Amino acid sequence: MTPGLTGPAFVADPYPTLTALRAEGPVVAGDGQWFATTHHAVSQVLRHRSFGRLWTDHEPRDAMEPFNTLHRNQMMENEGETHRRLRKLVSSAFGRGHVERMRPRVEALAAEMVGRLGDSFDVLAEYAEPMPVYVIADLLGVPREDEAFLRAWSQAIVHMYEPDVPESTRAAAVTASEHFAEYVRGVIDHRRANPGPDLITDLLAARDAGMALSDDELVASIVLLLNAGHEASVNAFGNGLHALLSAPSQLRRITSGEVSVDTALEELLRFDAPLQLFQRTATEDVQIAGVGIAAGETVSCLMGSANRDEAVFQHADQLDVGRDPNPHVGFGMGRHFCLGAPLARMELQISLTALLDRFPRLMLVGEAPRRPTWVLRGFESIEVGA
Repeated sequence: MTPGLTGPAFVADPYPTLTALRAEGPVVAGDGQWFATTHHAVSQVLRHRSFGRLWTDHEPRDAMEPFNTLHRNQMMENEGETHRRLRKLVSSAFGRGHVERMRPRVEALAAEMVGRLGDSFDVLAEYAEPMPVYVIADLLGVPREDEAFLRAWSQAIVHMYEPDVPESTRAAAVTASEHFAEYVRGVIDHRRANPGPDLITDLLAARDAGMALSDDELVASIVLLLNAGHEASVNAFGNGLHALLSAPSQLRRITSGEVSVDTALEELLRFDAPLQLFQRTATEDVQIAGVGIAAGETVSCLMGSANRDEAVFQHADQLDVGRDPNPHVGFGMGRHFCLGAPLARMELQISLTALLDRFPRLMLVGEAPRRPTWVLRGFESIEVGA
């Protein structure tokens, strides 16, 4: 990792360091890889056909195989025909009206959950963390009551995406991968025998209709949807709400009706990105922002840095909920643009609206501790009062 991209101070606030990196150049070398720092450079890498997301098994392979299997067989870690086939299958299922069909259920869920909140509460533990698991569970057709261990497995797996993880994290990720895969296989078997109006049934139908998908690919795709549907949504909501409550004048622009929640959400996603880094590998020699990248070299796209690029966003370090246009890279770009972006936007819009309608004078209570991670940036808890 390049100097400065580690340590508690960086985790607490990475943006001064990222600003300094952008000043060094659009593409910066460090620790055997390249770092794309600007909005232009990040966009180029994410869109360029000469970069791929190429999975490399974690070693030792035998010990890590449950974790490796889940990643080797899902769309995020593949390119070319394999990626196109997996993405087409899953996107076709999403295209069957699942997202809009979910809207009344998400609205009812949000109303029910905010109705149970008291005058002071941890908005992550009591609202933001269970909400996206309930939503993605409903979408996939798995029981809501399984939320607690689905969330635990998801968190154990995604902790592996941080740099230099300890052996205890690796062991936890392997165990979670084993349990998660076993659980999903059980759900798949049940849905084969008992089809329903859910995404897993659609995936099975598409597979049976001739779009070849192995059992390992089916399991990996479902785990990916559960992981992405949970982790990204929780961090996006938590980071955005904390930023909003730290800027009361911006909050008033929303609660007064001056700025719509839809417009504000794009700024919340930009201002404190839930995904700070996304790696791509050059499949051939290529130039990015005038810098030569050799085949086989890795470029880490600094998403949070791109979203604070002053060349694209005026007063980039200031929260402006009315910012429009807002070409942030919060959902990625190119072939790996987030497939769940429509669902995430709908879920965030409904959950934030319900919370602010119920608590228009919501405020922070005390200091909100950060998670000790930065690739997936979020909070441990956020205490609020009404």
